Amino acid sequence: MMVVDNDVFLKHLSELFEASKEHGSIWLTHKRLTHDTTTNDDGEYPVLLRVNHGGAKESKISTIISPGALPAFHAHYAVLLKAHLTPLLRKRDKKREKVKSDLATKRKKRMTEPIVVEGPKRGNGRRKRQRLVKAVKKQESSQKAAAARTEEEEKRKRERV
Repeated sequence: MMVVDNDVFLKHLSELFEASKEHGSIWLTHKRLTHDTTTNDDGEYPVLLRVNHGGAKESKISTIISPGALPAFHAHYAVLLKAHLTPLLRKRDKKREKVKSDLATKRKKRMTEPIVVEGPKRGNGRRKRQRLVKAVKKQESSQKAAAARTEEEEKRKRERV
């Protein structure tokens, strides 16, 4: 394994991504670089970043990133990952999301529609009336809970501003 400069590492990583586009694997490893004999009082440690292509020993390279250079390195590294990994990511399942949102709108609509309690208190239709009364109570409790949630959200928004 060879340790190279940060820019050389990024260039080599880009070449590895291009080489493994059709087939092959790349393993990336991030580790905090610490030594047992050294202590760091400020809590900042360098980072060791390794890449291994297909298990071959000659394709292992690594770089050591100092704490000061870490934000700039991560910016370049993120651009590189986005450019090469975006085609590999799965697309969102919009159909499933639409079904969930439709169900949510139906629940909200059902919560706001008034339930008419009708039918006799005794005799035929009594059970139907009891179910309607129970549905009215459930609707009232869900409306109170929804009102409490919206009130809590408005309170949080006021606190942020």
